[in-house]
Amino acid sequence: MPTYDSSSAECRVFTYKEGLLSAVAHDLEIDVTEFEVQLSEDGTEVTATFDPRSLRVLHAVVDGRRSPGTLSDKDKKKIESNIVDKVLHAKKHRTIRFTSTDVHEREIAGELELHGRKRSVRLTRDGDTAITRLHQPDFGIAPYSAMLGALKIKPDIEVRLTIER
Repeated sequence: MPTYDSSSAECRVFTYKEGLLSAVAHDLEIDVTEFEVQLSEDGTEVTATFDPRSLRVLHAVVDGRRSPGTLSDKDKKKIESNIVDKVLHAKKHRTIRFTSTDVHEREIAGELELHGRKRSVRLTRDGDTAITRLHQPDFGIAPYSAMLGALKIKPDIEVRLTIER
């Protein structure tokens, strides 16, 4: 059974800002550094586990483009801490799991366990990349907000998994 991890695949999470003070906030590209994806030999089953404590902010995204240097290392660490402790509650919910229920050339359907809740999800396939949008409240996750809600993250995030063959 072929197995992929951060040495042979890439998992990225994209978050988007909103709110009255969104002009001073940033959309983010976040790397999941600890995960494992297993594919069955015949390609009909996919299972994956992700460590929510392994999320690392790569950079801000400004006008749809990566913006290295916009965030300091200190800013990145603070954001990572907020994600792990205040959003994902990773001390309590240590693993994110995905198990496919139906695999096709252009789509993978399955069950995602995130933040202690299981929900059906669909991933769109484009070659070796699978993409899904997750609505955080569906998993009992309150999107991050600060300054009495004037600065917040949209409830929908995007997750992209790319396997390097």
